[in-house]
Amino acid sequence: MDKDTNTTSSLDQQILHLSRISDRVRSRIQQGKREEVRAALDDLSRLAGALARISRQVTKGDEERSNLLALARIGQVINSSLELDQVLGIVMDTIIRLTGAERGFLMLRNGKGELAVHIARNLERESLTDGDLGISYTVVNKVIAEGKPVLSTNAQEDPRFGSEKSIILHNLRSILCVPLLVKDELTGVIYADNRVRTGLFTETELDLLSAFANQAAVAIENARLFDSVRKTLAEVTELKNLMDDVFASIASGVITLDLENRITLCNQAAEEILGCADQHITGSKLNEVLPQIYPQLSAYLEQVLQTRHPIVGLEFNLTLNECEPISLILNISPLEDVDHTTRGVAIVLDDLTEKKRLEAQRSLFERMVSPMVIEQLNPNELQLGGKRTEITTLFADIQGFTRFSENHDPEQLVQVLNLHLGAATEAVLKHEGTIDKFMGDAVMAIFNAPIPQTDHTLRAVCAALDMRSTLLGFQDEQHPELSMPFGVGIHYGEAVLGLIGTEKRMEYTAIGDSVNTAKRIQENAAAGQILISERAYQQVVGLVEARPVDAIQAKGKSQPLLVYEVLGLK
Repeated sequence: MDKDTNTTSSLDQQILHLSRISDRVRSRIQQGKREEVRAALDDLSRLAGALARISRQVTKGDEERSNLLALARIGQVINSSLELDQVLGIVMDTIIRLTGAERGFLMLRNGKGELAVHIARNLERESLTDGDLGISYTVVNKVIAEGKPVLSTNAQEDPRFGSEKSIILHNLRSILCVPLLVKDELTGVIYADNRVRTGLFTETELDLLSAFANQAAVAIENARLFDSVRKTLAEVTELKNLMDDVFASIASGVITLDLENRITLCNQAAEEILGCADQHITGSKLNEVLPQIYPQLSAYLEQVLQTRHPIVGLEFNLTLNECEPISLILNISPLEDVDHTTRGVAIVLDDLTEKKRLEAQRSLFERMVSPMVIEQLNPNELQLGGKRTEITTLFADIQGFTRFSENHDPEQLVQVLNLHLGAATEAVLKHEGTIDKFMGDAVMAIFNAPIPQTDHTLRAVCAALDMRSTLLGFQDEQHPELSMPFGVGIHYGEAVLGLIGTEKRMEYTAIGDSVNTAKRIQENAAAGQILISERAYQQVVGLVEARPVDAIQAKGKSQPLLVYEVLGLK
């Protein structure tokens, strides 16, 4: 039988006893028996005292029951939310309501282990301003040090705190402070006070607040953990979005595979390179996406997984969806977690198709222009126009080609023409000259442009000698009728060098009278003969062996041109 049942039974018995005494008193009064009446009145006095005590017990029981119900409701409320600010507000308002405190403070440890006020409220559930935050840190520190609650019914006269400045300064009277403990670890304190009334708090409020603090500590810790998890989740989500943006912006294709060669990630660049931008290939097997090269690729994947070392520079050619063939270069690396356990591989792929096409074009261009010239060209600075400079111009013409063409079919003519012009080109590029143009069976080359060369005339002469030497070698290897020597003309003079044409079609060339003069000299050169002008000869005097020949009456020239025949180098 519980306490409340015992109290009720006792009260019923006292009421029954009171009724009997009342009947006896009424009977004795009617009979005039004074002594018996006096004895009955004494019994009534004692009974009144007993009823008063029972009444107090009932009242106290009601209060305890009310507090227990309040604690139960509070537990439900504060554990129904994981929002930290909301939980703290409920805790603080409940403290003030249960204890009748004027002010309530909830203090929690921060990241540095220091206590800081997280919420402070008054009786009207209003947040306190900085001017109302004066509390007794002596009381707070005592609770922190001992881990036990502190109750002071009148702090002004309390020998433990009465002399403290904060007690006097802030006129503190009733004070109640309890620790917040989670698994025996102090995480904060609850502090309540009243600056007007003394004796406001009793052991009942202390017990109630201590019990409440146990629930509140767990609820606050859960809310803090939830808040931490939510922030971590937000950070992870932000990081994932960042990684998605990074993968999406990478120009190279990126594919990651698990240990079963199933695609776990594929960025947009990879989808475009593989021609599957309109498909969702994540989750597919790699052999389904790249069936043409997978048999070869699988061996490399296995090697990376076994050795845990990357493989770079793998090149594959494949045709996708009946399109033009593409060239791929692949780098394969192992994917490892924080414990260095291999979880799969990452493949970085790039489309080399356009690069190889440009390299082929450059290779063709280098067969016409010196690589040194190409390196000097800046596409961002190319514009129509030119500048005046001193150059050496060389013209070489295949002697007898017109007559030869009359008796041979076009395919054979092209073969012979390429053979001779190829020899001329190799000779010019060997000495770092620039092929200006091909004109039928003739070639024009310039020296000292666009790269300055102090010995450009000597380079032109050496190129001409190499042409002649190469063609003499052809006579030993080819049929005599297929080997035709060059007639070469060389002149030194001023010309305008630059880009001629339009924005859509331009040509790097030399224009000027010196160029025309070199052409006229070449037109007068016999088969296998190398003629140079007087000005050109002056540039190589002492370096080449040459002899003067008859002056040339060139077309468009008022005076004959003095020329020399180059015999060789000294």
